[in-house]
Amino acid sequence: MQALFIGQTYIDVVFITDHMPTGDEKHVASDYAVSFGGNAVTAAFCCAKLGIVPDLIATVANDWLGRMFQDMCAKYAISLHGRKVNTSSLSFIMPKDGKRAIVRCRDDSHIHPFPILNLGNCRALHIDGHQPDAAIHYAKVCREAGILTSLDGGGLRTNTHELLEFVDVAIVAERLCEQMDLTPDQMLDYLKGRGCKIGGVTMGEKGLLWYNETGTVETMPAMPIPRERVLDTNGAGDVFHGAYIYSYLAHPGKSWREHFDFARAASAFKIQRLGNEAGLPTLVDIAKVRHEFEVRV
Repeated sequence: MQALFIGQTYIDVVFITDHMPTGDEKHVASDYAVSFGGNAVTAAFCCAKLGIVPDLIATVANDWLGRMFQDMCAKYAISLHGRKVNTSSLSFIMPKDGKRAIVRCRDDSHIHPFPILNLGNCRALHIDGHQPDAAIHYAKVCREAGILTSLDGGGLRTNTHELLEFVDVAIVAERLCEQMDLTPDQMLDYLKGRGCKIGGVTMGEKGLLWYNETGTVETMPAMPIPRERVLDTNGAGDVFHGAYIYSYLAHPGKSWREHFDFARAASAFKIQRLGNEAGLPTLVDIAKVRHEFEVRV
Protein backbone atom coordinates (compact mmCIF):
# COMPACT_ATOMS: atom_id res chain seq x y z
CA MET A 1 0.00 0.00 0.00
CA GLN A 2 1.41 3.36 -1.06
CA ALA A 3 -1.66 5.47 -0.29
CA LEU A 4 -5.10 5.05 1.23
CA PHE A 5 -8.20 6.94 0.13
CA ILE A 6 -11.49 6.86 2.08
CA GLY A 7 -14.84 8.07 0.74
CA GLN A 8 -18.42 7.58 -0.39
CA THR A 9 -18.98 5.80 -3.69
CA TYR A 10 -21.29 7.31 -6.30
CA ILE A 11 -22.12 6.33 -9.83
CA ASP A 12 -22.23 9.61 -11.74
CA VAL A 13 -24.60 10.11 -14.66
CA VAL A 14 -23.60 13.33 -16.43
CA PHE A 15 -25.64 14.70 -19.30
CA ILE A 16 -25.66 17.74 -21.56
CA THR A 17 -29.02 19.25 -22.40
CA ASP A 18 -30.34 22.64 -23.46
CA HIS A 19 -33.71 21.98 -21.82
CA MET A 20 -34.87 20.37 -18.58
CA PRO A 21 -38.32 18.80 -19.10
CA THR A 22 -41.10 19.24 -16.60
CA GLY A 23 -44.48 17.58 -16.14
CA ASP A 24 -45.03 14.98 -18.87
CA GLU A 25 -42.38 16.38 -21.21
CA LYS A 26 -39.60 14.28 -22.72
CA HIS A 27 -36.29 15.51 -24.06
CA VAL A 28 -33.20 13.88 -25.55
CA ALA A 29 -29.81 14.90 -24.13
CA SER A 30 -27.11 15.81 -26.63
CA ASP A 31 -24.43 13.79 -24.80
CA TYR A 32 -23.91 11.81 -21.60
CA ALA A 33 -21.32 9.86 -19.59
CA VAL A 34 -21.53 7.27 -16.80
CA SER A 35 -18.60 6.83 -14.44
CA PHE A 36 -17.45 6.42 -10.85
CA GLY A 37 -18.04 9.41 -8.59
CA GLY A 38 -17.51 10.76 -5.09
CA ASN A 39 -14.79 13.11 -3.88
CA ALA A 40 -12.09 10.81 -2.51
CA VAL A 41 -13.16 7.98 -4.83
CA THR A 42 -12.57 10.04 -7.97
CA ALA A 43 -9.30 11.32 -6.50
CA ALA A 44 -8.19 7.70 -6.00
CA PHE A 45 -8.91 6.85 -9.64
CA CYS A 46 -6.95 9.94 -10.72
CA CYS A 47 -3.94 8.90 -8.67
CA ALA A 48 -4.15 5.41 -10.16
CA LYS A 49 -4.40 6.72 -13.74
CA LEU A 50 -1.28 8.82 -13.18
CA GLY A 51 0.67 5.75 -12.15
CA ILE A 52 0.47 5.20 -8.38
CA VAL A 53 -2.38 2.85 -7.50
CA PRO A 54 -3.85 3.44 -4.02
CA ASP A 55 -6.02 1.34 -1.74
CA LEU A 56 -9.60 2.54 -1.34
CA ILE A 57 -12.11 2.18 1.49
CA ALA A 58 -15.45 2.98 -0.08
CA THR A 59 -19.11 2.07 0.20
CA VAL A 60 -20.31 -0.86 -1.91
CA ALA A 61 -23.79 -2.33 -2.29
CA ASN A 62 -24.69 -5.80 -3.52
CA ASP A 63 -26.57 -4.56 -6.56
CA TRP A 64 -25.75 -4.12 -10.23
CA LEU A 65 -24.36 -0.62 -9.73
CA GLY A 66 -22.16 -1.91 -6.93
CA ARG A 67 -20.84 -4.68 -9.15
CA MET A 68 -20.21 -2.15 -11.91
CA PHE A 69 -18.15 -0.07 -9.47
CA GLN A 70 -16.12 -3.13 -8.47
CA ASP A 71 -15.41 -3.72 -12.15
CA MET A 72 -14.24 -0.11 -12.46
CA CYS A 73 -11.82 -0.60 -9.56
CA ALA A 74 -10.52 -3.82 -11.11
CA LYS A 75 -9.89 -2.02 -14.41
CA TYR A 76 -7.55 0.41 -12.62
CA ALA A 77 -6.10 -2.30 -10.31
CA ILE A 78 -7.35 -0.39 -7.24
CA SER A 79 -7.52 -2.55 -4.10
CA LEU A 80 -11.09 -1.92 -2.95
CA HIS A 81 -11.95 -2.50 0.70
CA GLY A 82 -15.71 -2.29 0.50
CA ARG A 83 -17.94 -1.12 3.31
CA LYS A 84 -21.37 -2.57 2.75
CA VAL A 85 -24.51 -0.48 2.29
CA ASN A 86 -27.94 -1.63 1.08
CA THR A 87 -28.17 0.53 -2.03
CA SER A 88 -25.66 2.13 -4.39
CA SER A 89 -25.54 5.93 -4.46
CA LEU A 90 -26.20 7.91 -7.64
CA SER A 91 -25.51 11.45 -8.81
CA PHE A 92 -27.35 13.02 -11.74
CA ILE A 93 -25.27 15.94 -12.98
CA MET A 94 -26.13 18.61 -15.53
CA PRO A 95 -23.14 20.81 -16.41
CA LYS A 96 -23.80 24.13 -18.10
CA ASP A 97 -21.89 27.42 -18.53
CA GLY A 98 -19.07 26.42 -16.19
CA LYS A 99 -21.46 25.40 -13.40
CA ARG A 100 -23.15 22.10 -12.61
CA ALA A 101 -26.50 21.21 -11.10
CA ILE A 102 -26.56 17.94 -9.13
CA VAL A 103 -29.25 15.65 -7.74
CA ARG A 104 -27.92 12.96 -5.41
CA CYS A 105 -29.41 9.68 -4.19
CA ARG A 106 -27.30 8.52 -1.26
CA ASP A 107 -27.17 5.56 1.10
CA ASP A 108 -24.55 6.17 3.79
CA SER A 109 -26.05 3.84 6.40
CA HIS A 110 -23.14 1.46 6.86
CA ILE A 111 -24.09 -2.12 7.68
CA HIS A 112 -20.68 -3.08 9.09
CA PRO A 113 -17.82 -1.26 10.87
CA PHE A 114 -15.04 0.12 8.69
CA PRO A 115 -12.24 -2.33 7.83
CA ILE A 116 -9.00 -2.26 9.81
CA LEU A 117 -6.07 -2.38 7.41
CA ASN A 118 -2.34 -2.92 7.75
CA LEU A 119 -0.94 0.36 6.46
CA GLY A 120 2.48 -1.17 5.76
CA ASN A 121 4.49 1.27 3.64
CA CYS A 122 1.61 3.72 3.17
CA ARG A 123 2.89 7.26 2.61
CA ALA A 124 -0.33 9.26 2.25
CA LEU A 125 -3.94 9.26 3.42
CA HIS A 126 -6.64 11.20 1.58
CA ILE A 127 -10.12 11.63 3.07
CA ASP A 128 -13.18 13.71 2.26
CA GLY A 129 -15.06 13.48 5.57
CA HIS A 130 -17.45 10.75 4.44
CA GLN A 131 -17.35 7.63 6.61
CA PRO A 132 -16.51 9.94 9.52
CA ASP A 133 -15.60 7.11 11.90
CA ALA A 134 -13.11 5.65 9.43
CA ALA A 135 -11.78 9.09 8.51
CA ILE A 136 -10.97 10.10 12.09
CA HIS A 137 -9.53 6.66 12.94
CA TYR A 138 -7.10 6.58 10.03
CA ALA A 139 -6.25 10.28 10.33
CA LYS A 140 -5.13 9.68 13.93
CA VAL A 141 -3.24 6.49 13.05
CA CYS A 142 -1.47 8.15 10.11
CA ARG A 143 -0.61 11.26 12.09
CA GLU A 144 1.02 9.09 14.80
CA ALA A 145 2.91 7.14 12.13
CA GLY A 146 4.17 10.25 10.33
CA ILE A 147 2.10 9.51 7.21
CA LEU A 148 0.86 12.55 5.28
CA THR A 149 -2.84 13.24 5.87
CA SER A 150 -4.85 15.16 3.27
CA LEU A 151 -8.44 16.42 3.41
CA ASP A 152 -10.81 17.40 0.63
CA GLY A 153 -13.06 19.85 2.47
CA GLY A 154 -15.82 19.96 -0.10
CA GLY A 155 -18.49 20.62 2.50
CA LEU A 156 -19.16 20.75 6.22
CA ARG A 157 -19.36 17.29 7.79
CA THR A 158 -20.31 16.21 11.29
CA ASN A 159 -16.69 15.97 12.42
CA THR A 160 -14.87 18.46 10.19
CA HIS A 161 -13.60 20.56 13.11
CA GLU A 162 -12.29 17.54 15.03
CA LEU A 163 -10.84 15.92 11.90
CA LEU A 164 -8.75 18.96 10.96
CA GLU A 165 -6.65 18.51 14.09
CA PHE A 166 -5.09 15.45 12.42
CA VAL A 167 -4.78 16.83 8.87
CA ASP A 168 -1.51 18.03 7.32
CA VAL A 169 -2.87 19.31 4.01
CA ALA A 170 -6.41 20.73 3.95
CA ILE A 171 -7.69 21.98 0.60
CA VAL A 172 -11.30 23.08 0.91
CA ALA A 173 -13.95 24.40 -1.45
CA GLU A 174 -15.60 27.81 -1.42
CA ARG A 175 -18.76 25.98 -0.40
CA LEU A 176 -17.21 25.20 2.99
CA CYS A 177 -16.40 28.90 3.43
CA GLU A 178 -20.05 29.73 2.73
CA GLN A 179 -21.32 27.07 5.11
CA MET A 180 -19.08 28.37 7.90
CA ASP A 181 -19.73 32.04 7.03
CA LEU A 182 -16.04 32.71 6.44
CA THR A 183 -14.20 34.54 3.67
CA PRO A 184 -11.42 32.56 1.95
CA ASP A 185 -8.81 34.53 3.92
CA GLN A 186 -10.63 33.80 7.17
CA MET A 187 -10.79 30.13 6.20
CA LEU A 188 -7.00 30.06 5.85
CA ASP A 189 -6.69 31.52 9.35
CA TYR A 190 -9.10 28.89 10.64
CA LEU A 191 -7.09 26.06 9.02
CA LYS A 192 -3.88 27.45 10.50
CA GLY A 193 -5.58 27.54 13.88
CA ARG A 194 -6.50 23.86 13.56
CA GLY A 195 -2.83 23.02 12.94
CA CYS A 196 -2.92 22.25 9.21
CA LYS A 197 0.60 22.67 7.80
CA ILE A 198 -0.71 23.44 4.31
CA GLY A 199 -4.14 24.95 3.70
CA GLY A 200 -6.02 26.30 0.72
CA VAL A 201 -9.35 27.23 -0.82
CA THR A 202 -10.17 26.20 -4.38
CA MET A 203 -12.17 28.92 -6.12
CA GLY A 204 -12.85 27.53 -9.59
CA GLU A 205 -11.92 29.96 -12.33
CA LYS A 206 -10.47 32.29 -9.67
CA GLY A 207 -7.80 29.74 -8.84
CA LEU A 208 -6.34 28.62 -5.51
CA LEU A 209 -5.72 30.73 -2.42
CA TRP A 210 -3.32 28.85 -0.13
CA TYR A 211 -0.55 29.06 2.43
CA ASN A 212 2.71 27.11 2.61
CA GLU A 213 4.67 25.61 5.50
CA THR A 214 5.81 29.05 6.66
CA GLY A 215 2.25 30.38 6.69
CA THR A 216 2.88 32.63 3.69
CA VAL A 217 -0.31 33.15 1.68
CA GLU A 218 -0.10 32.80 -2.10
CA THR A 219 -2.53 32.90 -5.00
CA MET A 220 -2.28 30.40 -7.85
CA PRO A 221 -4.47 31.53 -10.75
CA ALA A 222 -6.49 29.00 -12.71
CA MET A 223 -5.26 28.11 -16.19
CA PRO A 224 -6.82 30.31 -18.88
CA ILE A 225 -8.98 27.66 -20.52
CA PRO A 226 -11.20 29.32 -23.15
CA ARG A 227 -14.80 29.35 -21.97
CA GLU A 228 -16.01 27.51 -25.08
CA ARG A 229 -13.72 24.57 -24.18
CA VAL A 230 -15.08 24.19 -20.64
CA LEU A 231 -17.43 21.21 -20.90
CA ASP A 232 -17.82 19.69 -17.43
CA THR A 233 -16.41 21.19 -14.21
CA ASN A 234 -17.82 18.39 -12.04
CA GLY A 235 -14.97 16.35 -10.56
CA ALA A 236 -12.32 18.98 -11.29
CA GLY A 237 -11.60 19.45 -7.59
CA ASP A 238 -11.42 15.69 -7.04
CA VAL A 239 -8.91 15.35 -9.87
CA PHE A 240 -6.94 18.23 -8.33
CA HIS A 241 -6.67 16.32 -5.03
CA GLY A 242 -5.75 13.03 -6.67
CA ALA A 243 -3.08 14.73 -8.75
CA TYR A 244 -1.35 16.51 -5.88
CA ILE A 245 -1.31 13.28 -3.87
CA TYR A 246 0.29 11.55 -6.85
CA SER A 247 2.83 14.35 -7.21
CA TYR A 248 3.69 14.18 -3.50
CA LEU A 249 4.22 10.40 -3.71
CA ALA A 250 6.17 10.49 -6.97
CA HIS A 251 8.27 13.56 -6.16
CA PRO A 252 8.46 14.01 -2.37
CA GLY A 253 11.32 16.47 -2.71
CA LYS A 254 9.26 19.00 -4.66
CA SER A 255 7.55 21.96 -3.03
CA TRP A 256 3.81 22.16 -2.44
CA ARG A 257 3.67 24.96 -4.96
CA GLU A 258 4.98 22.49 -7.55
CA HIS A 259 2.53 19.79 -6.43
CA PHE A 260 -0.39 22.22 -6.75
CA ASP A 261 0.85 23.52 -10.10
CA PHE A 262 0.85 19.94 -11.40
CA ALA A 263 -2.64 19.40 -9.99
CA ARG A 264 -3.88 22.62 -11.57
CA ALA A 265 -2.96 21.27 -15.01
CA ALA A 266 -4.75 18.00 -14.21
CA SER A 267 -7.93 19.93 -13.37
CA ALA A 268 -7.61 21.97 -16.54
CA PHE A 269 -7.59 18.72 -18.51
CA LYS A 270 -10.65 17.42 -16.63
CA ILE A 271 -12.95 20.37 -17.27
CA GLN A 272 -12.58 19.88 -21.03
CA ARG A 273 -14.00 16.32 -20.88
CA LEU A 274 -17.44 14.97 -20.05
CA GLY A 275 -17.55 12.65 -17.05
CA ASN A 276 -14.97 11.66 -14.46
CA GLU A 277 -13.36 8.77 -16.30
CA ALA A 278 -12.84 10.65 -19.55
CA GLY A 279 -11.43 13.51 -17.47
CA LEU A 280 -8.66 11.50 -15.81
CA PRO A 281 -5.36 12.72 -17.26
CA THR A 282 -2.17 10.81 -17.97
CA LEU A 283 1.26 12.35 -17.37
CA VAL A 284 1.44 13.06 -21.11
CA ASP A 285 -1.93 14.84 -20.99
CA ILE A 286 -0.73 17.07 -18.15
CA ALA A 287 2.49 17.88 -20.00
CA LYS A 288 0.45 18.88 -23.08
CA VAL A 289 -1.83 21.14 -21.04
CA ARG A 290 1.13 22.84 -19.39
CA HIS A 291 2.84 23.29 -22.76
CA GLU A 292 -0.26 24.70 -24.43
CA PHE A 293 -0.77 27.31 -21.76
CA GLU A 294 2.97 27.89 -21.20
CA VAL A 295 2.74 27.37 -17.45
CA ARG A 296 6.04 27.55 -15.61
CA VAL A 297 6.65 27.00 -11.91
